Amino acid sequence: MKTMYRFIREQLRNYYSDSEIQSLGCLIAEFVCIRDKSFVSECKDKQISLNEHIIIQEIIEELKKYRPIQYIIGETEFYGLKFAVDENVLIPRPETEELVEWIIKEEKPRPGYRLLDIGTGSGCIPITLVKRMPEAEAFALDISEKALDIARQNAIRNQVNVHFFQYDILNGNSFPFPSLTFDCIVSNPPYITLKEKASMEKNVLDYEPHQALFVPGDNPLLFYERIADFARNRLTEGGSLYMETSALNGQASAKALENKQFRSVRLLKDISGNDRILIAKL
Repeated sequence: MKTMYRFIREQLRNYYSDSEIQSLGCLIAEFVCIRDKSFVSECKDKQISLNEHIIIQEIIEELKKYRPIQYIIGETEFYGLKFAVDENVLIPRPETEELVEWIIKEEKPRPGYRLLDIGTGSGCIPITLVKRMPEAEAFALDISEKALDIARQNAIRNQVNVHFFQYDILNGNSFPFPSLTFDCIVSNPPYITLKEKASMEKNVLDYEPHQALFVPGDNPLLFYERIADFARNRLTEGGSLYMETSALNGQASAKALENKQFRSVRLLKDISGNDRILIAKL
């Protein structure tokens, strides 16, 4: 194992920082040895087989192209659960874990409680919420059928039931469940404008799905305004709306909700001190 870590450092030192290489080394070791993190840390003297070395080399070559490690190994961890990911879904971020944490802390599910995730991607939000709040019935939509295929796999993998369906929140067509209302609506929608492309990291820009990253046009609040309109018609009285926003547009997103008569609008800071978590009541 020590030789493997040294090999990884030597191969990647011109591509990633020392801290990134250390993190990548742990993920590679865990994946190749098919063990958990504790096993890897306890087996530093383990000899790597020729086949394992070949796999490690293949992973390193992909990393040199700045392909995210999560896509290379085909999975990631979110809120203590394992999720399959590929280039059809965004890689879940720690900030989204914070969004989920707020929902778990503030919501009090009861029989008949329903939640909806808009733009579900890998399904990490509703799957985690149902896992932690088993009383909740979860629905989740996405415009991408390929993303929904991944989300369904993740629901099976994590042994929960979520109703996934395809829907474009922007086009305003008839909602497939016309009689349903929800106690909680959550979303981590696209908010990056095309003019911001130049400042983005290569690993994100080249590999993560642009449909889940960028707003069509130049209005970063487009999805927030549309989701707010949708939520006004679909939330139960006193229902909650939770959204992840960008640090650049947090204040504007909160103002947009206030303008649409939401109450108790809160803009909360994430662990890095950025305005990223938006909570409002209907």
